[in-house]
Amino acid sequence: MGTLTSTWNRVFAVLGRISMYRLVLVALAVLALVALGLSFFGLVGPTPLELIVSLVVLSLVSSGVDAAARRVLRLPWRIESSLITAHILLFVLRPTLELAGIAGLAIAAAAAALSKYVIAWRGRHILNPAAVGATVLTFLSLAVPALGSSAWWVGTPAMAAPVILLGLAVLWRTEKIRVVAVFLVTAVAVAIVRTSSQYQAAGLDVELDAILWPILWSSPFLFLGAFMLSEPLTLPPRRWQQFTVAGVVGVLAGWPIDLGSVTLGQERALIVGNLVAFAFAARSALGLVLERRAQITPTVRELTFRAKRPLRFVPGQYLELEVPHRRPDARGTRREFSIASAPEELPVVRVAFKDAPAAGAKPQSSFKRALAEVTPGDPLAVTGVWGDFVLPKRTTAPLLLVAAGIGVTPFVSQLRHAQLAGEERDVVLVYVASDASELAYRDMLEETRVPVVVFTRDQPEGMASHWLWARGVRLDADGLLRVVPDIASRHAYISGPAGLIADLAPALEKARSLTTDAFSGY
Repeated sequence: MGTLTSTWNRVFAVLGRISMYRLVLVALAVLALVALGLSFFGLVGPTPLELIVSLVVLSLVSSGVDAAARRVLRLPWRIESSLITAHILLFVLRPTLELAGIAGLAIAAAAAALSKYVIAWRGRHILNPAAVGATVLTFLSLAVPALGSSAWWVGTPAMAAPVILLGLAVLWRTEKIRVVAVFLVTAVAVAIVRTSSQYQAAGLDVELDAILWPILWSSPFLFLGAFMLSEPLTLPPRRWQQFTVAGVVGVLAGWPIDLGSVTLGQERALIVGNLVAFAFAARSALGLVLERRAQITPTVRELTFRAKRPLRFVPGQYLELEVPHRRPDARGTRREFSIASAPEELPVVRVAFKDAPAAGAKPQSSFKRALAEVTPGDPLAVTGVWGDFVLPKRTTAPLLLVAAGIGVTPFVSQLRHAQLAGEERDVVLVYVASDASELAYRDMLEETRVPVVVFTRDQPEGMASHWLWARGVRLDADGLLRVVPDIASRHAYISGPAGLIADLAPALEKARSLTTDAFSGY
């Protein structure tokens, strides 16, 4: 059992070091190779040559149109995004060797690429590009059938296992397993009801098993959920909103509404879901201008920005910062940073990150090197604000906050907000750092008057009266229970490395609820 756990931990660690875009592209490329192998045995619809030619056409057109649009708009080109769209379209559309069909593939790829810039709001595309491309081709095929249309041939039993395995890797990386689970349960349940009603209307009595398994293994639901619905850029920021979107798409995919020549199923269901997501929160790319840098501890650097437009966020949420640079490593040009400032401090926005590598650590990432070259006055783009690591709206709920190192940043935002908004909360903060000099935002935390228990090797000098150094107490589950004996009455929040969360789990499980915010650095 321990060996299996260790193996999974190593797999997850590797996945965490790969950028989301690159992981999705690799997963789709592997899926394409699997499909190619199966095509030699006739286990999927397309032939090997149809798959190869179609993928080449889709990739060339998608990449070419994307690159041209980026050049006109003077934006950095992400070839991974172009190739992801091409691969998704390969599985959604009907691969072919006919000239008219190849023209249809090219039209779909071009429409998908252009939709990122035409159907956009303040720099962010609203609709899933592949869904747009497939929908455009479907409508054009009503007038010119030879162009082809969406086929969703990926929904075959032979492809089910590869889609599940590769899809799980993507969903784990994007943290959308529960969202897609809601979609799958909804879509399958609705499809079962629809199919059963059709059999009953025909006077046929069919067992549930005979309906369930074909729907699950021979429908496009698995691929639609894992590789299309899960796209973070077209989902709303809060989890309950994402569940709502997943439910809407599931209902429409499971029981497509007939609009005459077409239905609101599959890619059109996803487009409707994207519009619902946009209605929830008209998020947009936001420009920030770097104002200053500050070394707030020997290893932690703070960046202070000024927002060009109003930034809406809830304390505890994080933003995704893009720093375009040449030759990015496997993790790409975007990283997530918890917001350390409070909404009341806008337009000032602060983030902090660990800047100095530990002894023997791997070389800095290309993103960190590029971020180090950004100077005051330089503009950067925030691609969005996300996260559910937020405190309860009920201010009377007793709270335990556990922070390790730079994991204190969301708590700084939350406690600073409570201070500025005049909220009174029953809060205990447990702050873990390697030594006293690494206690980031100490002055701000002391001003909030929140009781703080400090775990450091050395005793911090000049501690405020409401701070306590946990001298001689080992930081484990038993140690946490010693310093916070009333943990069972508190809602626990922990922000830190996954290893620390695992060590403290026996104690944290005694809390009334537990919310985690694990991180692995960047």
